Amino acid sequence: MTEPLFPRPVAHRGLHDRGKGVVENSASAFAAAIEGKFAIECDLQLTRDGHAVVFHDDTLERLTGEAGFVRDKSIDEMTDLPLLDSKAGDRPQTLDAFLDQIAGRALLQIELKHQSTPEATQRLAKVTADALANYAGPVTIESFDPHLITLARESGFSGPRGIITYDYESADYPPGITEDERYILKHLLHWHETQFDFISCAHNALTLPAITFWRALGKPVTAWTIRSQADADKALLHCDQIVFEGFDPITA
Repeated sequence: MTEPLFPRPVAHRGLHDRGKGVVENSASAFAAAIEGKFAIECDLQLTRDGHAVVFHDDTLERLTGEAGFVRDKSIDEMTDLPLLDSKAGDRPQTLDAFLDQIAGRALLQIELKHQSTPEATQRLAKVTADALANYAGPVTIESFDPHLITLARESGFSGPRGIITYDYESADYPPGITEDERYILKHLLHWHETQFDFISCAHNALTLPAITFWRALGKPVTAWTIRSQADADKALLHCDQIVFEGFDPITA
């Protein structure tokens, strides 16, 4: 029997609880996920000087209290910013520091965040592929942006690559897409370009025809973001694994 691509539930941005001083996408959250024997989802943004930093938002305020954009900070400036509410004094990590921390102890599902220019998109794909070329642990990458997962392959990343999707009925991500782009993304019509290995789908969109079609053809599907065991049980009728936060999933 073939081992599933995602054999364990995936801790969304690590196993975090900001109210208890463990902030998302922090070294503490990743350590907690490893201790819980979960896979890890995390996010990469690109800094002004072209480095990958583990951080979700485009802007700094929610997680650091600072104004401005990640893309306007250098890597040294980003990794010097304390994460708000972190009891351990965590700061954003470089991609290399993150990989050194994990050291193959958990499967990684790394999201490459949408970038504001084609040059930044190309750069994020390349620096990610270059860093992962020297990483020995199990790792996957994913993005809402089909170009990013295509460029990662072209930059030398040979591991599993996933497309992130949803119903495209709410606020658009990536922002500013056209109606034609919305249709292509919703129905995964970029297959000829991306040749994705798995799908990461919003839990309320798991029964979209494109999702059920590709899953029937053998593409694994992870469901985000699951916040209760009841939602996990419902989602697992239509997907292969959950990306969760805010509760301890039943894994037996």
